[in-house]
Amino acid sequence: MGLDKPYLDIPGTTVFDTEQAAAGYWLNQFCMSLMKVENRERFLTDEPGYLDEWAMTGTQKQGVLDRDFNGLIALGGNIYFLAKIGATDGQSYVQIVSSMTENDAIAHAEMMVNGGRSPDGNRYLHEWENRV
Repeated sequence: MGLDKPYLDIPGTTVFDTEQAAAGYWLNQFCMSLMKVENRERFLTDEPGYLDEWAMTGTQKQGVLDRDFNGLIALGGNIYFLAKIGATDGQSYVQIVSSMTENDAIAHAEMMVNGGRSPDGNRYLHEWENRV
């Protein structure tokens, strides 16, 4: 890691920075390929075979097969690109994002309509170190 990144200590947050973008380049390119109907059909017909056409890591490929969106974000995936995997499976964005939380899609949508999640516990860890 070349630069000081004070945002690395935000619990539960992966910031999509240049290092994440580089790590996830082929993963995100694969996701973008799903914008074409013929690629979605090929992927759904033979997921491992289609993934083998992309220079992704084995861990990234397994994350796609498992639909592990949180894991894929940690491996460089951008949520807006990863959403194309869920959309290929016929999921709405709320369903995709809620799969990354403890909520189901209905509870997640209600939480967002009612102001979103509480910021408690979601601050920089160093902000909590000096609390009385």
